[in-house]
Amino acid sequence: MHSSRTLDLFPDYVVTQLLFKDVKNAAGLRKKAIDGGIDGALINPAMVLDPFQILVAANKAVHLQRIGKLKTRTLFSEIIFNLSPTNKISDAFQKFGISDSDTAVLIVLVREKDDEEEEEGGILEDIVALVDGQQVPLEELSDLSDVAKIKKLYKVTPQEEKTGQVLEALICRMATKDV
Repeated sequence: MHSSRTLDLFPDYVVTQLLFKDVKNAAGLRKKAIDGGIDGALINPAMVLDPFQILVAANKAVHLQRIGKLKTRTLFSEIIFNLSPTNKISDAFQKFGISDSDTAVLIVLVREKDDEEEEEGGILEDIVALVDGQQVPLEELSDLSDVAKIKKLYKVTPQEEKTGQVLEALICRMATKDV
């Protein structure tokens, strides 16, 4: 019920996404992540339209980590920051990170391929055991997305909606925020 994908530009890295709903312990998960007890990004799925957004953010985070130019402290916080259309780190965490009252969470893990083959099964089991909620297929992400909130945050115009998909506008904003 998870989705793992090798990054095209960094084939030695694998991104795994796990989606949960009816989560009852979001506050505990959030605290554990802040304390460094979870090696992953905890993302509010209401603010993500498509899993491809996560892959773009993770790809950019891995690139910045490899060249030593992370804007945040960790690879996982950089993924959350890269989802945001603005350059304000605190805003990114408020909008895309989970809050204590959230009932759904998208967990993103990034592993090097060598590690992935040996450890992935155990790590996934550990993560699933931490979450007091129901794991659902990643294909259900769109059911948890708040499209109106997403379009407002990314300032998607009606003209953009007519000429292309909303996802294209979001990816464009994410990719060009540093330019």
